[in-house]
Amino acid sequence: MAEQIVKLTHEEIKSARPALEDLKLLERLPVSVIAENIRSLYNVGSLFRTSDGAGVEHLYLTGYTGYPPRKEIDKTALGSVESVPWSHCPDTAGSILNLRAQGYQIVTLEHTDRSVPYTEAPYRFPLCLVLGNEVSGITDNIVAKSDLSVEIPMFGIKQSLNVSVAYGIIVYHLVQEYKGISNK
Repeated sequence: MAEQIVKLTHEEIKSARPALEDLKLLERLPVSVIAENIRSLYNVGSLFRTSDGAGVEHLYLTGYTGYPPRKEIDKTALGSVESVPWSHCPDTAGSILNLRAQGYQIVTLEHTDRSVPYTEAPYRFPLCLVLGNEVSGITDNIVAKSDLSVEIPMFGIKQSLNVSVAYGIIVYHLVQEYKGISNK
C-alpha cells in the first residue's frame, strides 16, 4: 500500500513562495499579455492572479479594461496586483507596435480563418498574448496585426470559454512550451 498523502497547510505553502520584494530578482516568463476591452472587473482580477502564478512579465490593460485600484479586481486578484507588473493604456494598437518593435511575436486568442489549436501553434519567445472582450472578442484591427491566432478546441455547444479560464489554459501551456516541459 502506498504512503498516505497529506495536504500541506497554508503556512507550509506560503513559506515555499518568494517574498514580494524577491520577485524582482526572479526570471519571469518572456510573455506579456494584452487584455483588450475586458468588461468584467472580476475577470481582470482573475487575469492578475493567473499572471502571478505563471510569472508573466507584464499585463497591459487596454481599451476600456478596468484597472486598479478597484475592489472588484482586488476581490479575485488576492494581492497579485502588487506582484504583477502592469500598466493601463487605452491604445491597444500602440502597445502591440511597441512590443513588436522589441521582437515580440503577437498571438491572439481568437477564432479566425487561420486559427490553429493552441497545442499545435509555432510559438516564438518573447511573445505577446492578446485576450479580448467576453462577448465580441478581440477587435478586428488588432486581429489583423497579429502574427498568429490560436484557439481552444470546444466539444460542446458553446464556442468559447470565459476569458480568464481560457487565459489560464493558454498561459500554462506557454509555461510548458518555454520551459520545454512535456506532457508525455
